[in-house]
Amino acid sequence: MSTDQCVIAIDAGTTGVRSRAVFVDDQPTVASYREFTQHYPQPGWVEHDAAEIWEAVVGTLDEVIGQVGLERVAAIGITNQRETVVAWNRSTGEPFGTAIVWQDRRTAARCDELEAGGHLDLVRRTTGLVLDPYFSGTKFEWLLRERNIPVDDDLALGTIDTWLIWNLTGGEAFVTDVTNASRTMLYDIVARRWSPEMCELLHVPIESLPEVRPSSGRFGVTSEACGAPGGIPVSGVAGDQQAALFGQACFEPGMAKNTYGTGSFVLLNVGDTCPPPTEGMLTTIAWELADGTVAYALEGAIFVTGAAIQWLRDGINIIDDAAETGPLAASVDDSGGVFVVPAFAGLGSPWWDPYARGTIVGITRGTTRAHLTRAVVESMTYQTRDVVDAMVAASGTPIIDLRVDGGASVMDLMLQMQADQLGVTVHRPADQETTALGAAFLAGLAEGVWPDLDAIQATWQLDATFEPEPDRTVADVLHAQWLRAVERSRGWASADQATS
Repeated sequence: MSTDQCVIAIDAGTTGVRSRAVFVDDQPTVASYREFTQHYPQPGWVEHDAAEIWEAVVGTLDEVIGQVGLERVAAIGITNQRETVVAWNRSTGEPFGTAIVWQDRRTAARCDELEAGGHLDLVRRTTGLVLDPYFSGTKFEWLLRERNIPVDDDLALGTIDTWLIWNLTGGEAFVTDVTNASRTMLYDIVARRWSPEMCELLHVPIESLPEVRPSSGRFGVTSEACGAPGGIPVSGVAGDQQAALFGQACFEPGMAKNTYGTGSFVLLNVGDTCPPPTEGMLTTIAWELADGTVAYALEGAIFVTGAAIQWLRDGINIIDDAAETGPLAASVDDSGGVFVVPAFAGLGSPWWDPYARGTIVGITRGTTRAHLTRAVVESMTYQTRDVVDAMVAASGTPIIDLRVDGGASVMDLMLQMQADQLGVTVHRPADQETTALGAAFLAGLAEGVWPDLDAIQATWQLDATFEPEPDRTVADVLHAQWLRAVERSRGWASADQATS
C-alpha cells in the first residue's frame, strides 16, 4: 500500500460530524467539521434529526475527499456516538421521526419497572450493562410503542453507525459492529449474537436489527447514489469510546484511557475473556478484528464533562468560547469552595442514578465566574476519580497510568488536577483525536494500509506527561467534599420529572 494514501475517518459525535483524512506517512491532516441541531422537546429528552446528521456526513466527506483526491482514499472508517437510536423505512429511506440520543432519560421509569421485575441479573449477565435509560434497548421499545411504527419487513432499527453505513452504501448494507451492538442492551456479549431473551423482554423484533460484524473488515462500498463518491470501501466501525481505546493503542490488558468529550469514558482493556459483571462498571466489547481476535473492556461512563463547558457557554453565557475555559479556570487559585455536580442527565458510573440532577454548592458573595468555571473543570477530575476508584476496587487491578484524549484534554491545568486526584501519571498523545484515529486504524488494518497492530502502535507519539503530587492530602480533602456535593444531587428528580 502506498504511503501516499489515507483513510478517512467519519466521526459522528453527539454535537457534530468531523471527517478526517489520516495519512500513513504523517502528513498534516485534512478535516472538515459541521455541527448539527440539538433538540430538547421536554425536560430529560434529547433528540437529533438523523437526516441532518447524514447531511453533515456527506458535506464533510465531500470536502475532505475534494482536498486529498479520491485516488488517495484507501478506505473509510466510522466512529459514532453510541446508544443513540434511529428507526427508518428501508424502502423509502425515511426515518420514523427523530433519533433518541444516548443522553435521553425518558425511559427511566421503564428501567425501574424492569429492575423491580427482577430482570437486572439477566441484563448484567447477558449484556454486561445495567438497567439505565442510557442504553438503546428501552429507547427502541419506546419508539415502537409511542410512534406506532409498523413492524414489517421494511423496518430498520439501528444505531448511528448502521444509519450511516446504510446510506453510504445506498441501502445495500444493513450492518453494525460488535462494539455498537454491545451497547444496545440487546446483544449477548459472551455468545456475540443478538439475544432472543433480551429482544423478547423489550419487545424489539430481532429481525429488524442489523447484521453484526467485526469492527475491522469490509462492511460494504460507497454508492454514487449516496451523494458522495462511489466505490470506497467502508472497512472499520467502532463506537466512539472503543475507537478511542484502539486509537490510543491500548492493545494489552491493563492499559487504560479516558476520553474527555461530551461525557467522559474510562476504558480498561481486560483481554480476550469476558469478565463477570462488575459492580458500578460496564463490561463491553472493545473490538473484534477480522481474524476473530476479540478484546473486552471494563468501562466507567460519565454522562457530562465537556457538555458542562458547553453549558457554561450556551446555557448561562459566562464564557463566549470553550477555549476560554482553561485560562479562566487558571485565573484563580482554587474554586473558592464551590463544587459543581453536572448531573444534567443523571449520574452514570459508579452511581447509576437517573434521578440525580445538576447541583452547585458552596456559593458565597465572593464567588465569581472564574470560580464557577474552575469548579466545572475540577468536576471532570473528580468524576474520573470516582470511576477509577470503583474500577480498581472491583477488579483488583490498579491502573498504572492513564492515556487521555478528547477536547478537554488540551487543558494542562485539568490534566495536572487529574494526575493529583488519581495519584498516577497521565499521558497525553501528540494527536488527541484518537477516536477518529481508532476508526481509521480499524479500517486501514482491514485494507492493508497498516499491516498489523505493531505498525499502529509505532504511530503513537507522546505530547505531554503529568506527574501527580507525592502528597495526596489536599486532593483527598477536595474529593471528600466533592462526594458530599454528589450526595446532595442524588435522587433529586421524581420518576415523573425524569420522564416527562
